[in-house]
Amino acid sequence: MILYLTEYLEQFHSGFNVFQYITLRAVLAAITALLISFIVGPFMIRRLSRYRIGQVVRDDGPQTHLTKAGTPTMGGALILVAIAITTLLWGRLDNKYVWVVLLTTLAFGAVGWVDDYRKLVLQDPRGLASRYKYLWQSVIAVVVASYLYYYAQPVETQLVVPFFKNISPQLGWLFVPLAYFVVVGSSNAVNLTDGLDGLAVMPTVLVCGALGLIAYLTGHAQFAKYLSIPYLAGVGEITVFCAALVGAGLGFLWFNAYPAMVFMGDVGALALGAALGIIAVVIRQELVLLIMGGVFVMETVSVILQVASFKLTGKRIFKMAPLHHHFELKGWPEPRVIVRFWIITVILVLVGLATLKLR
Repeated sequence: MILYLTEYLEQFHSGFNVFQYITLRAVLAAITALLISFIVGPFMIRRLSRYRIGQVVRDDGPQTHLTKAGTPTMGGALILVAIAITTLLWGRLDNKYVWVVLLTTLAFGAVGWVDDYRKLVLQDPRGLASRYKYLWQSVIAVVVASYLYYYAQPVETQLVVPFFKNISPQLGWLFVPLAYFVVVGSSNAVNLTDGLDGLAVMPTVLVCGALGLIAYLTGHAQFAKYLSIPYLAGVGEITVFCAALVGAGLGFLWFNAYPAMVFMGDVGALALGAALGIIAVVIRQELVLLIMGGVFVMETVSVILQVASFKLTGKRIFKMAPLHHHFELKGWPEPRVIVRFWIITVILVLVGLATLKLR
């Protein structure tokens, strides 16, 4: 909205033209989202505490987690509020990609909110039944993927293969199932990772920041040509959304850092994962997301392997899944697990960014 105000004011002073630059609006978006988080955060935490919307801790997990029982949860709503307000303030609202990414994120957040509400407010330990949660995730992902495919140009349905600039197979209708699996898979992967203080939000911030940079390059004709990546007109605007998520995520981390004052809950984890997935789909970097989000991938794989092993052999591969609990039960202090997973993410993000040049 501010962009349109500055366009109007430009007729009175040419200096307002500076707000046309995506880079400036991205910086302002990150700062705005961060400030919103700082301002709204304490109020939201107090409200969650007042209504006793607190974390329920499993008694079969690490004993150190028992002290976290009752910690205010559903704090992911803070992230979504900051992202939504900031994107509407600084984004170009006539850009379809901005709306696709924003609405997908909020829709998955709504599914997570229902699950959290049922578990924490209605005291239903099952929350939203898994089949219904997966159903609504699938409906949203299929609708979004179908919309993107229906209005896509040929270049928008190519699969970009990292490290190979001349290998970009045309997916055709296979774009829809790929987009579906990326969005739903990413959403659930981040949700599985969200088990320790700050463990999920910081990798999300790092990956989203990198995807925002790629979005900017993809939406810039000269940079895209230089890097031999598909040029997608208008995609650069997603950079503003990514910056808003980075600012909101860092603001949330202020309260979520060990020992956490608030947890994001499914409302935040499902939404943030979906955001990473849909951004990667729009900018055609699904495989790069797989690299940069390696922490989310290994957390998910650890759960799959644990379940499969127990059902087939009756034995467990890990002391507990997801993987971060395995290391806790091996004696690693929680902060050590968190920081080491952050370091791994930094390395993987750098590898992902390197694929832009090493082609």
